[in-house]
Amino acid sequence: MTDVDICHPDNTMTEFDIRQFVDVRSWLRRSDDTEGDLMRGEPLDAERIVSATEEVLRRHGPEKSTVLDVARLLGVSHGSVYRHFPSKAALREAVIRRWLDGVREDFAAAVQDSALAPPDRLRGLLTTMFAMKWAKAREDPELFATFRVLAAEHSTVSSGHVAFLLAQIGAIVVDGIASGDFAAGEPDVIARAILNATSRFHDPTHAEEWHSPEIEAESADVISLILDGIRAR
Repeated sequence: MTDVDICHPDNTMTEFDIRQFVDVRSWLRRSDDTEGDLMRGEPLDAERIVSATEEVLRRHGPEKSTVLDVARLLGVSHGSVYRHFPSKAALREAVIRRWLDGVREDFAAAVQDSALAPPDRLRGLLTTMFAMKWAKAREDPELFATFRVLAAEHSTVSSGHVAFLLAQIGAIVVDGIASGDFAAGEPDVIARAILNATSRFHDPTHAEEWHSPEIEAESADVISLILDGIRAR
């Protein structure tokens, strides 16, 4: 049946006809999407979409990947994806949020090891943070490229990651001041200064420099300089 088949005999659609036609077409599209999801034996949810987006990003990178690519991989219409995520940017953020969540346990372990003195904990945290960023850039380049895009855009995910790092560093600084290992000062200010001073080794904008064979030794030198600068005298 064509569009004009549902019109009046004179092929002129009334306002009521148009509304009815649009409603029917919308219902049919929703039905097709639902059928496609059910044919796969499991409902389409945000977690499945994020997993598919992660795969698409690894295949094509952040610039060439589209919502349509994600929908094709899932075997659904792009409208089904948009019902869960309003934009391509939201999809990218969801992927990187899950990606970054995977490294938080390692960071937290470096902070919470009470057997170590605060200076050793801070050294361990910074060393772990640098090593994990370098490994991500080397082993998962497409997702790391997505992280770089989000960092450049100052996205909420990127900002949240920075806030998390500041909190981890700040917690050690607080303990170090309380134990007398670190000089007195504002923990938040000290934590941000440490993060800024080490940006070359963790900020994704410096990723090209991480290929240097001297990067590990240079980062160790900077950490030692920071620890000497904040120790109690």
